[in-house]
Amino acid sequence: MKAATSQNAVAGQSLADRLYETLRAEIVEGRIAAGSKISEPELARRFEASRGSLREALMRLEALGLLERRVNVGARVVDLSERGLLELYDVREALEGMACRLAATQRTDADLAELRRMLEHHEQQEELRAGTAYFQPEGDFDFHFRIVQASGNDLLIDTLCNRLYYRVRMYRYQLGMASPRAQRAFREHSHIIEAIEAGDGDLAELLMRRHIRASRQNIENKLR
Repeated sequence: MKAATSQNAVAGQSLADRLYETLRAEIVEGRIAAGSKISEPELARRFEASRGSLREALMRLEALGLLERRVNVGARVVDLSERGLLELYDVREALEGMACRLAATQRTDADLAELRRMLEHHEQQEELRAGTAYFQPEGDFDFHFRIVQASGNDLLIDTLCNRLYYRVRMYRYQLGMASPRAQRAFREHSHIIEAIEAGDGDLAELLMRRHIRASRQNIENKLR
């Protein structure tokens, strides 16, 4: 039943929806380069799309923080900068720590089952087992995305899963997934989920903040 519903939703997508999802993926994965100018006439020709549908898609990408508009220049893909990345980590440490605290008190049996299933899915990755990389699929199979969803706080969910999520993924993709922290990061995820299962909001928040801080340090080392 769930698969049929999903297929119908895809079939019922508007052109603006499809443009938004396609362009979002191309920006996140770097196929449309960071800092590059967006040409609406060129995109309209490429996708055989009306200017109205295209502008709707671009406005949604701007709301995600993937595009920015400059006076007399137009829309551009956001630049990837060390400062921008570290600012993201500062915000994530505070807000995802809060999300963990809330998840520990608001979580349901279904949330806990999904979190465990997600970890089991991650554990099967060959790169993780080899200790070379820890790739997190988009959406419900992304550890951080799923924790925020379990917080039950609509404002946190909107801020982290909509406004910041794809910018974080953009950095992840384009800086590379390889990391000497792969197996350690997985263990940290496991400990965070154990704290949430135990209903220990203080510990869950502390572990998440430490986890994000360690990830930030790893990124800083890579950038140097």
